[in-house]
Amino acid sequence: MKVLVTGGAGFIGSNFIRYILKAHPDWEVINFDKLTYAGNLDNLRDIDNDPRYSFVKGDICDQRKVEETVAQVGGDGMVVNFAAETHVDRSIVSAGSFVQTDVFGTYILLEAVKKFNVSKYLHISTDEVYGSIDKGSFTEESTLSPNSPYAASKAGGDLVVRSYFKTFNLPVIITRSSNNYGPYQYPEKLIPLFVTNALQGEKLPLYGDGKNVRDWLYVEDNCAAIDLVLQKGKLGEIYNIGGGSERQNIEITKFILKELKLPEDFIAPVKDRPGHDRRYSIDCGKVKKLGWQPRTGFDDGLKKTVEWYKANKKWWLNIKEKSKEFKSFYKEWYKK
Repeated sequence: MKVLVTGGAGFIGSNFIRYILKAHPDWEVINFDKLTYAGNLDNLRDIDNDPRYSFVKGDICDQRKVEETVAQVGGDGMVVNFAAETHVDRSIVSAGSFVQTDVFGTYILLEAVKKFNVSKYLHISTDEVYGSIDKGSFTEESTLSPNSPYAASKAGGDLVVRSYFKTFNLPVIITRSSNNYGPYQYPEKLIPLFVTNALQGEKLPLYGDGKNVRDWLYVEDNCAAIDLVLQKGKLGEIYNIGGGSERQNIEITKFILKELKLPEDFIAPVKDRPGHDRRYSIDCGKVKKLGWQPRTGFDDGLKKTVEWYKANKKWWLNIKEKSKEFKSFYKEWYKK
C-alpha cells in the first residue's frame, strides 16, 4: 500500500507518518510538503533512512507537481491531505494564502485523485468550521458557521471535497478534529508557545479573560483515529475526532506554570483577537462506533508534552531564535 501524505512535515502530518510506518510495516509513505515556515523536516529525522519513506518538496497548488506525485501512488493507493494554512492569528493578518492553500489546493488534489483513480482521499479538517457553541456539542450534520478566515477557508475546502463525492463519486472522507497538542507542534500555538516562553523566562500572552474553551486531543490519539477512518470509514462521510477534554485557556496556562514550577505572574493578558470563538465542542460518537477511543488523558498528555519540549530545546530554539519570520510576526501581533 502506498500512501501520499501532503503536509507531512508539519505537526500532525509528521506524527501521522511516524504512526503509520510503525503500525503498518507493509505500507510505503510519500511525504509531499512545500516546507513553509511550519514545515520542518527535522520533525522526521528519525525515519530518514526508512526505505518505506520518501520526501517530495512541492506545493499542493502546483498542478504539475501534484499530478506527478499522485501518479506514483497508483490506483490502489491513498492520499491523506494535511496540507493547510492553519493559524487563526495569521489568517487575520493575511487571509489570501489561506484561501489559496486550503480551498484551491484542495481542488488541485481532488482533480489529481480523479485523474489517476486513487482508491481513497482523506481530507483533514477542523472543528473550527462549526463555529462557537455555548452548550452541547456539534455533530457531523451541524451547520458550518466559521468565524475566522482560517476556519472559513477550511470549511470551503470541506465543501469542495463534498461536492466531488456528490458530483463525481470520488472516494473521499473528511475528519474534523479538535485542538491537537503534543510533540513537534510549531511554537506559535497556545501550548507550545506557552511552554517554550516559560522555559525561556518570558511572559505567557493570554488572550482576553482566558476563559475560551477548547477540547484537547493528544496528537497520537488523532493519528490512531485517522488510521482507523482510513481503513473502516464510509466513503462520503465526515468523522468528528475529539479528546473529550474541555479546558479553559487559563486552566492550561496555570497547569503549564505549575509543571514548570513558575509563579502565575508569568501570565500577561493581551487584547483579545477579533472573532475569537468562545467554546468548541464536538460529538465523537460516530468515530467511536468504528472502535476508537482517546487513550491519553489530558493531564498525562500535557505533562508528556511539557517534558518533550524540555528535552528537545534545540528543536524549538532553532525556530524561535533563528526564524526572523517567527519573531517579527509575534513582535507586531502582540502590539495589536
